Amino acid sequence: MRKGTKRKATHKGESPSKPAEDQKNGRSESPSKPDKENHLEEKSRNGEPERSKKTAAQGRPKRAKVSKPEAEPEYFPEKRNLEDLWQQVFPVGTEWDQLDMVYQYKWNFSNLEDAFEEGGELYNKKVYLFGCTEPQLVSFQGQGKVTMIPVVVAVVSPFPPSDKIGIKSVQRETEEIVPMKQMKMDWVPYIPLENREAQVERLKNSQIFILSCNQRRAGLKHLKLERVKKFEYCLPYFYHPFQEDELEQSTVVQLLFPIDPKPVFCEFDWELDELEEFTDKLIEEEELPADQNDAFKLYVLFL
Repeated sequence: MRKGTKRKATHKGESPSKPAEDQKNGRSESPSKPDKENHLEEKSRNGEPERSKKTAAQGRPKRAKVSKPEAEPEYFPEKRNLEDLWQQVFPVGTEWDQLDMVYQYKWNFSNLEDAFEEGGELYNKKVYLFGCTEPQLVSFQGQGKVTMIPVVVAVVSPFPPSDKIGIKSVQRETEEIVPMKQMKMDWVPYIPLENREAQVERLKNSQIFILSCNQRRAGLKHLKLERVKKFEYCLPYFYHPFQEDELEQSTVVQLLFPIDPKPVFCEFDWELDELEEFTDKLIEEEELPADQNDAFKLYVLFL
């Protein structure tokens, strides 16, 4: 052997031997190419070059903002001065479960409202109103439907037509005449819409009185059936004030003492009540201010 180091022959163009670590992992490496060449190769592989996000954002057309159409102003019809008059009048003798049927429609009582306007039949007159209902078979959408039609009766009188109510039905043998108070009914002032701000004046100068009932529908479940049915059998009862009545005339009067902030509304019996005791009781119950003691007595005496 010749003295010196023996070199292994390598083929031309063969890449240098891989490091021991690469050989150990079994990885093969292709001949290295410049980065630019790899980048061009990637371009040709994927087609057009990918634009940067910033460039894409700038090139993307902006959506035109669509302005919302402005909502048209909603106009509510102006309320008429006596618009709710017919609704405030209690429909005497109507069954409780039929009341919803009465008020499900917006009935037009413009003829009644016009009668109270200047030039109308009831203008500037003291009027007492009571209501009732009449069941009628009405054709609606090609079908017959029983509808409770409200009726309002106007009585022109300087004083209440009656403080009694009649109770009569087919099942009852006789007609029963009872005080309105027993059935929680009474004549109360009706206040037109335009006068509902001034509390005292609206009661003092009222020319329209309506028959009202204070019995709450929610409280009917606590009453006996006979008592509930009495309301359904009620009928307005009127007597001729200039003729002798078979019934004993009532000595009870209704008092409406106009003071601020709350008027005094009560009943006084000329036969049973003593004015002094009656006034003291009102003061004790805080219905009447103590400083109005004398004024209230004078009001009662000069009724």
